[in-house]
Amino acid sequence: MHKTKNDLPKKTREACIELLNARLADCIDLLHQGKQAHWNVKGPNFIALHKLFDEVVTAAIEYMDTIAERVVQLGGIAEGTIQKAAKHTTLPAYPLKISSGADHIEALSTALAEFGKNVRHDIDQADKLGDKDTSDIFTEVSRGVDQYLWFVEAHQQSDN
Repeated sequence: MHKTKNDLPKKTREACIELLNARLADCIDLLHQGKQAHWNVKGPNFIALHKLFDEVVTAAIEYMDTIAERVVQLGGIAEGTIQKAAKHTTLPAYPLKISSGADHIEALSTALAEFGKNVRHDIDQADKLGDKDTSDIFTEVSRGVDQYLWFVEAHQQSDN
């Protein structure tokens, strides 16, 4: 770890860095899953989904940057390479052979839901460790992920 005058105990910082890097791996995966959907979606709702999936990507980039910067603020190394993310993501693998809007909605909503679940878990973990700022970052990310999960799932839901 790098030296810092941050007054959180070293053990707290180390544990939070581990949580943050775990979510960073998921976030990098989510970003690329969103791009996979964006590039490959087909069907009658193409343009709406194409744009929505790119909004998910933009949000994931913001979450990724916020999470990675918090790692460094705590004296850690943000582990943001594709290789690291591929080894440590907890998101389900994205199916590569799909093209329909419905299939991409299902796959991306599954990834968003898993990411949201993991982030909510880490809200409590960071709080228990005594790092309210990291907990707050996870809360902010959770709110955004839930919003995009709603936007994506709305394409599956109807009164019919």
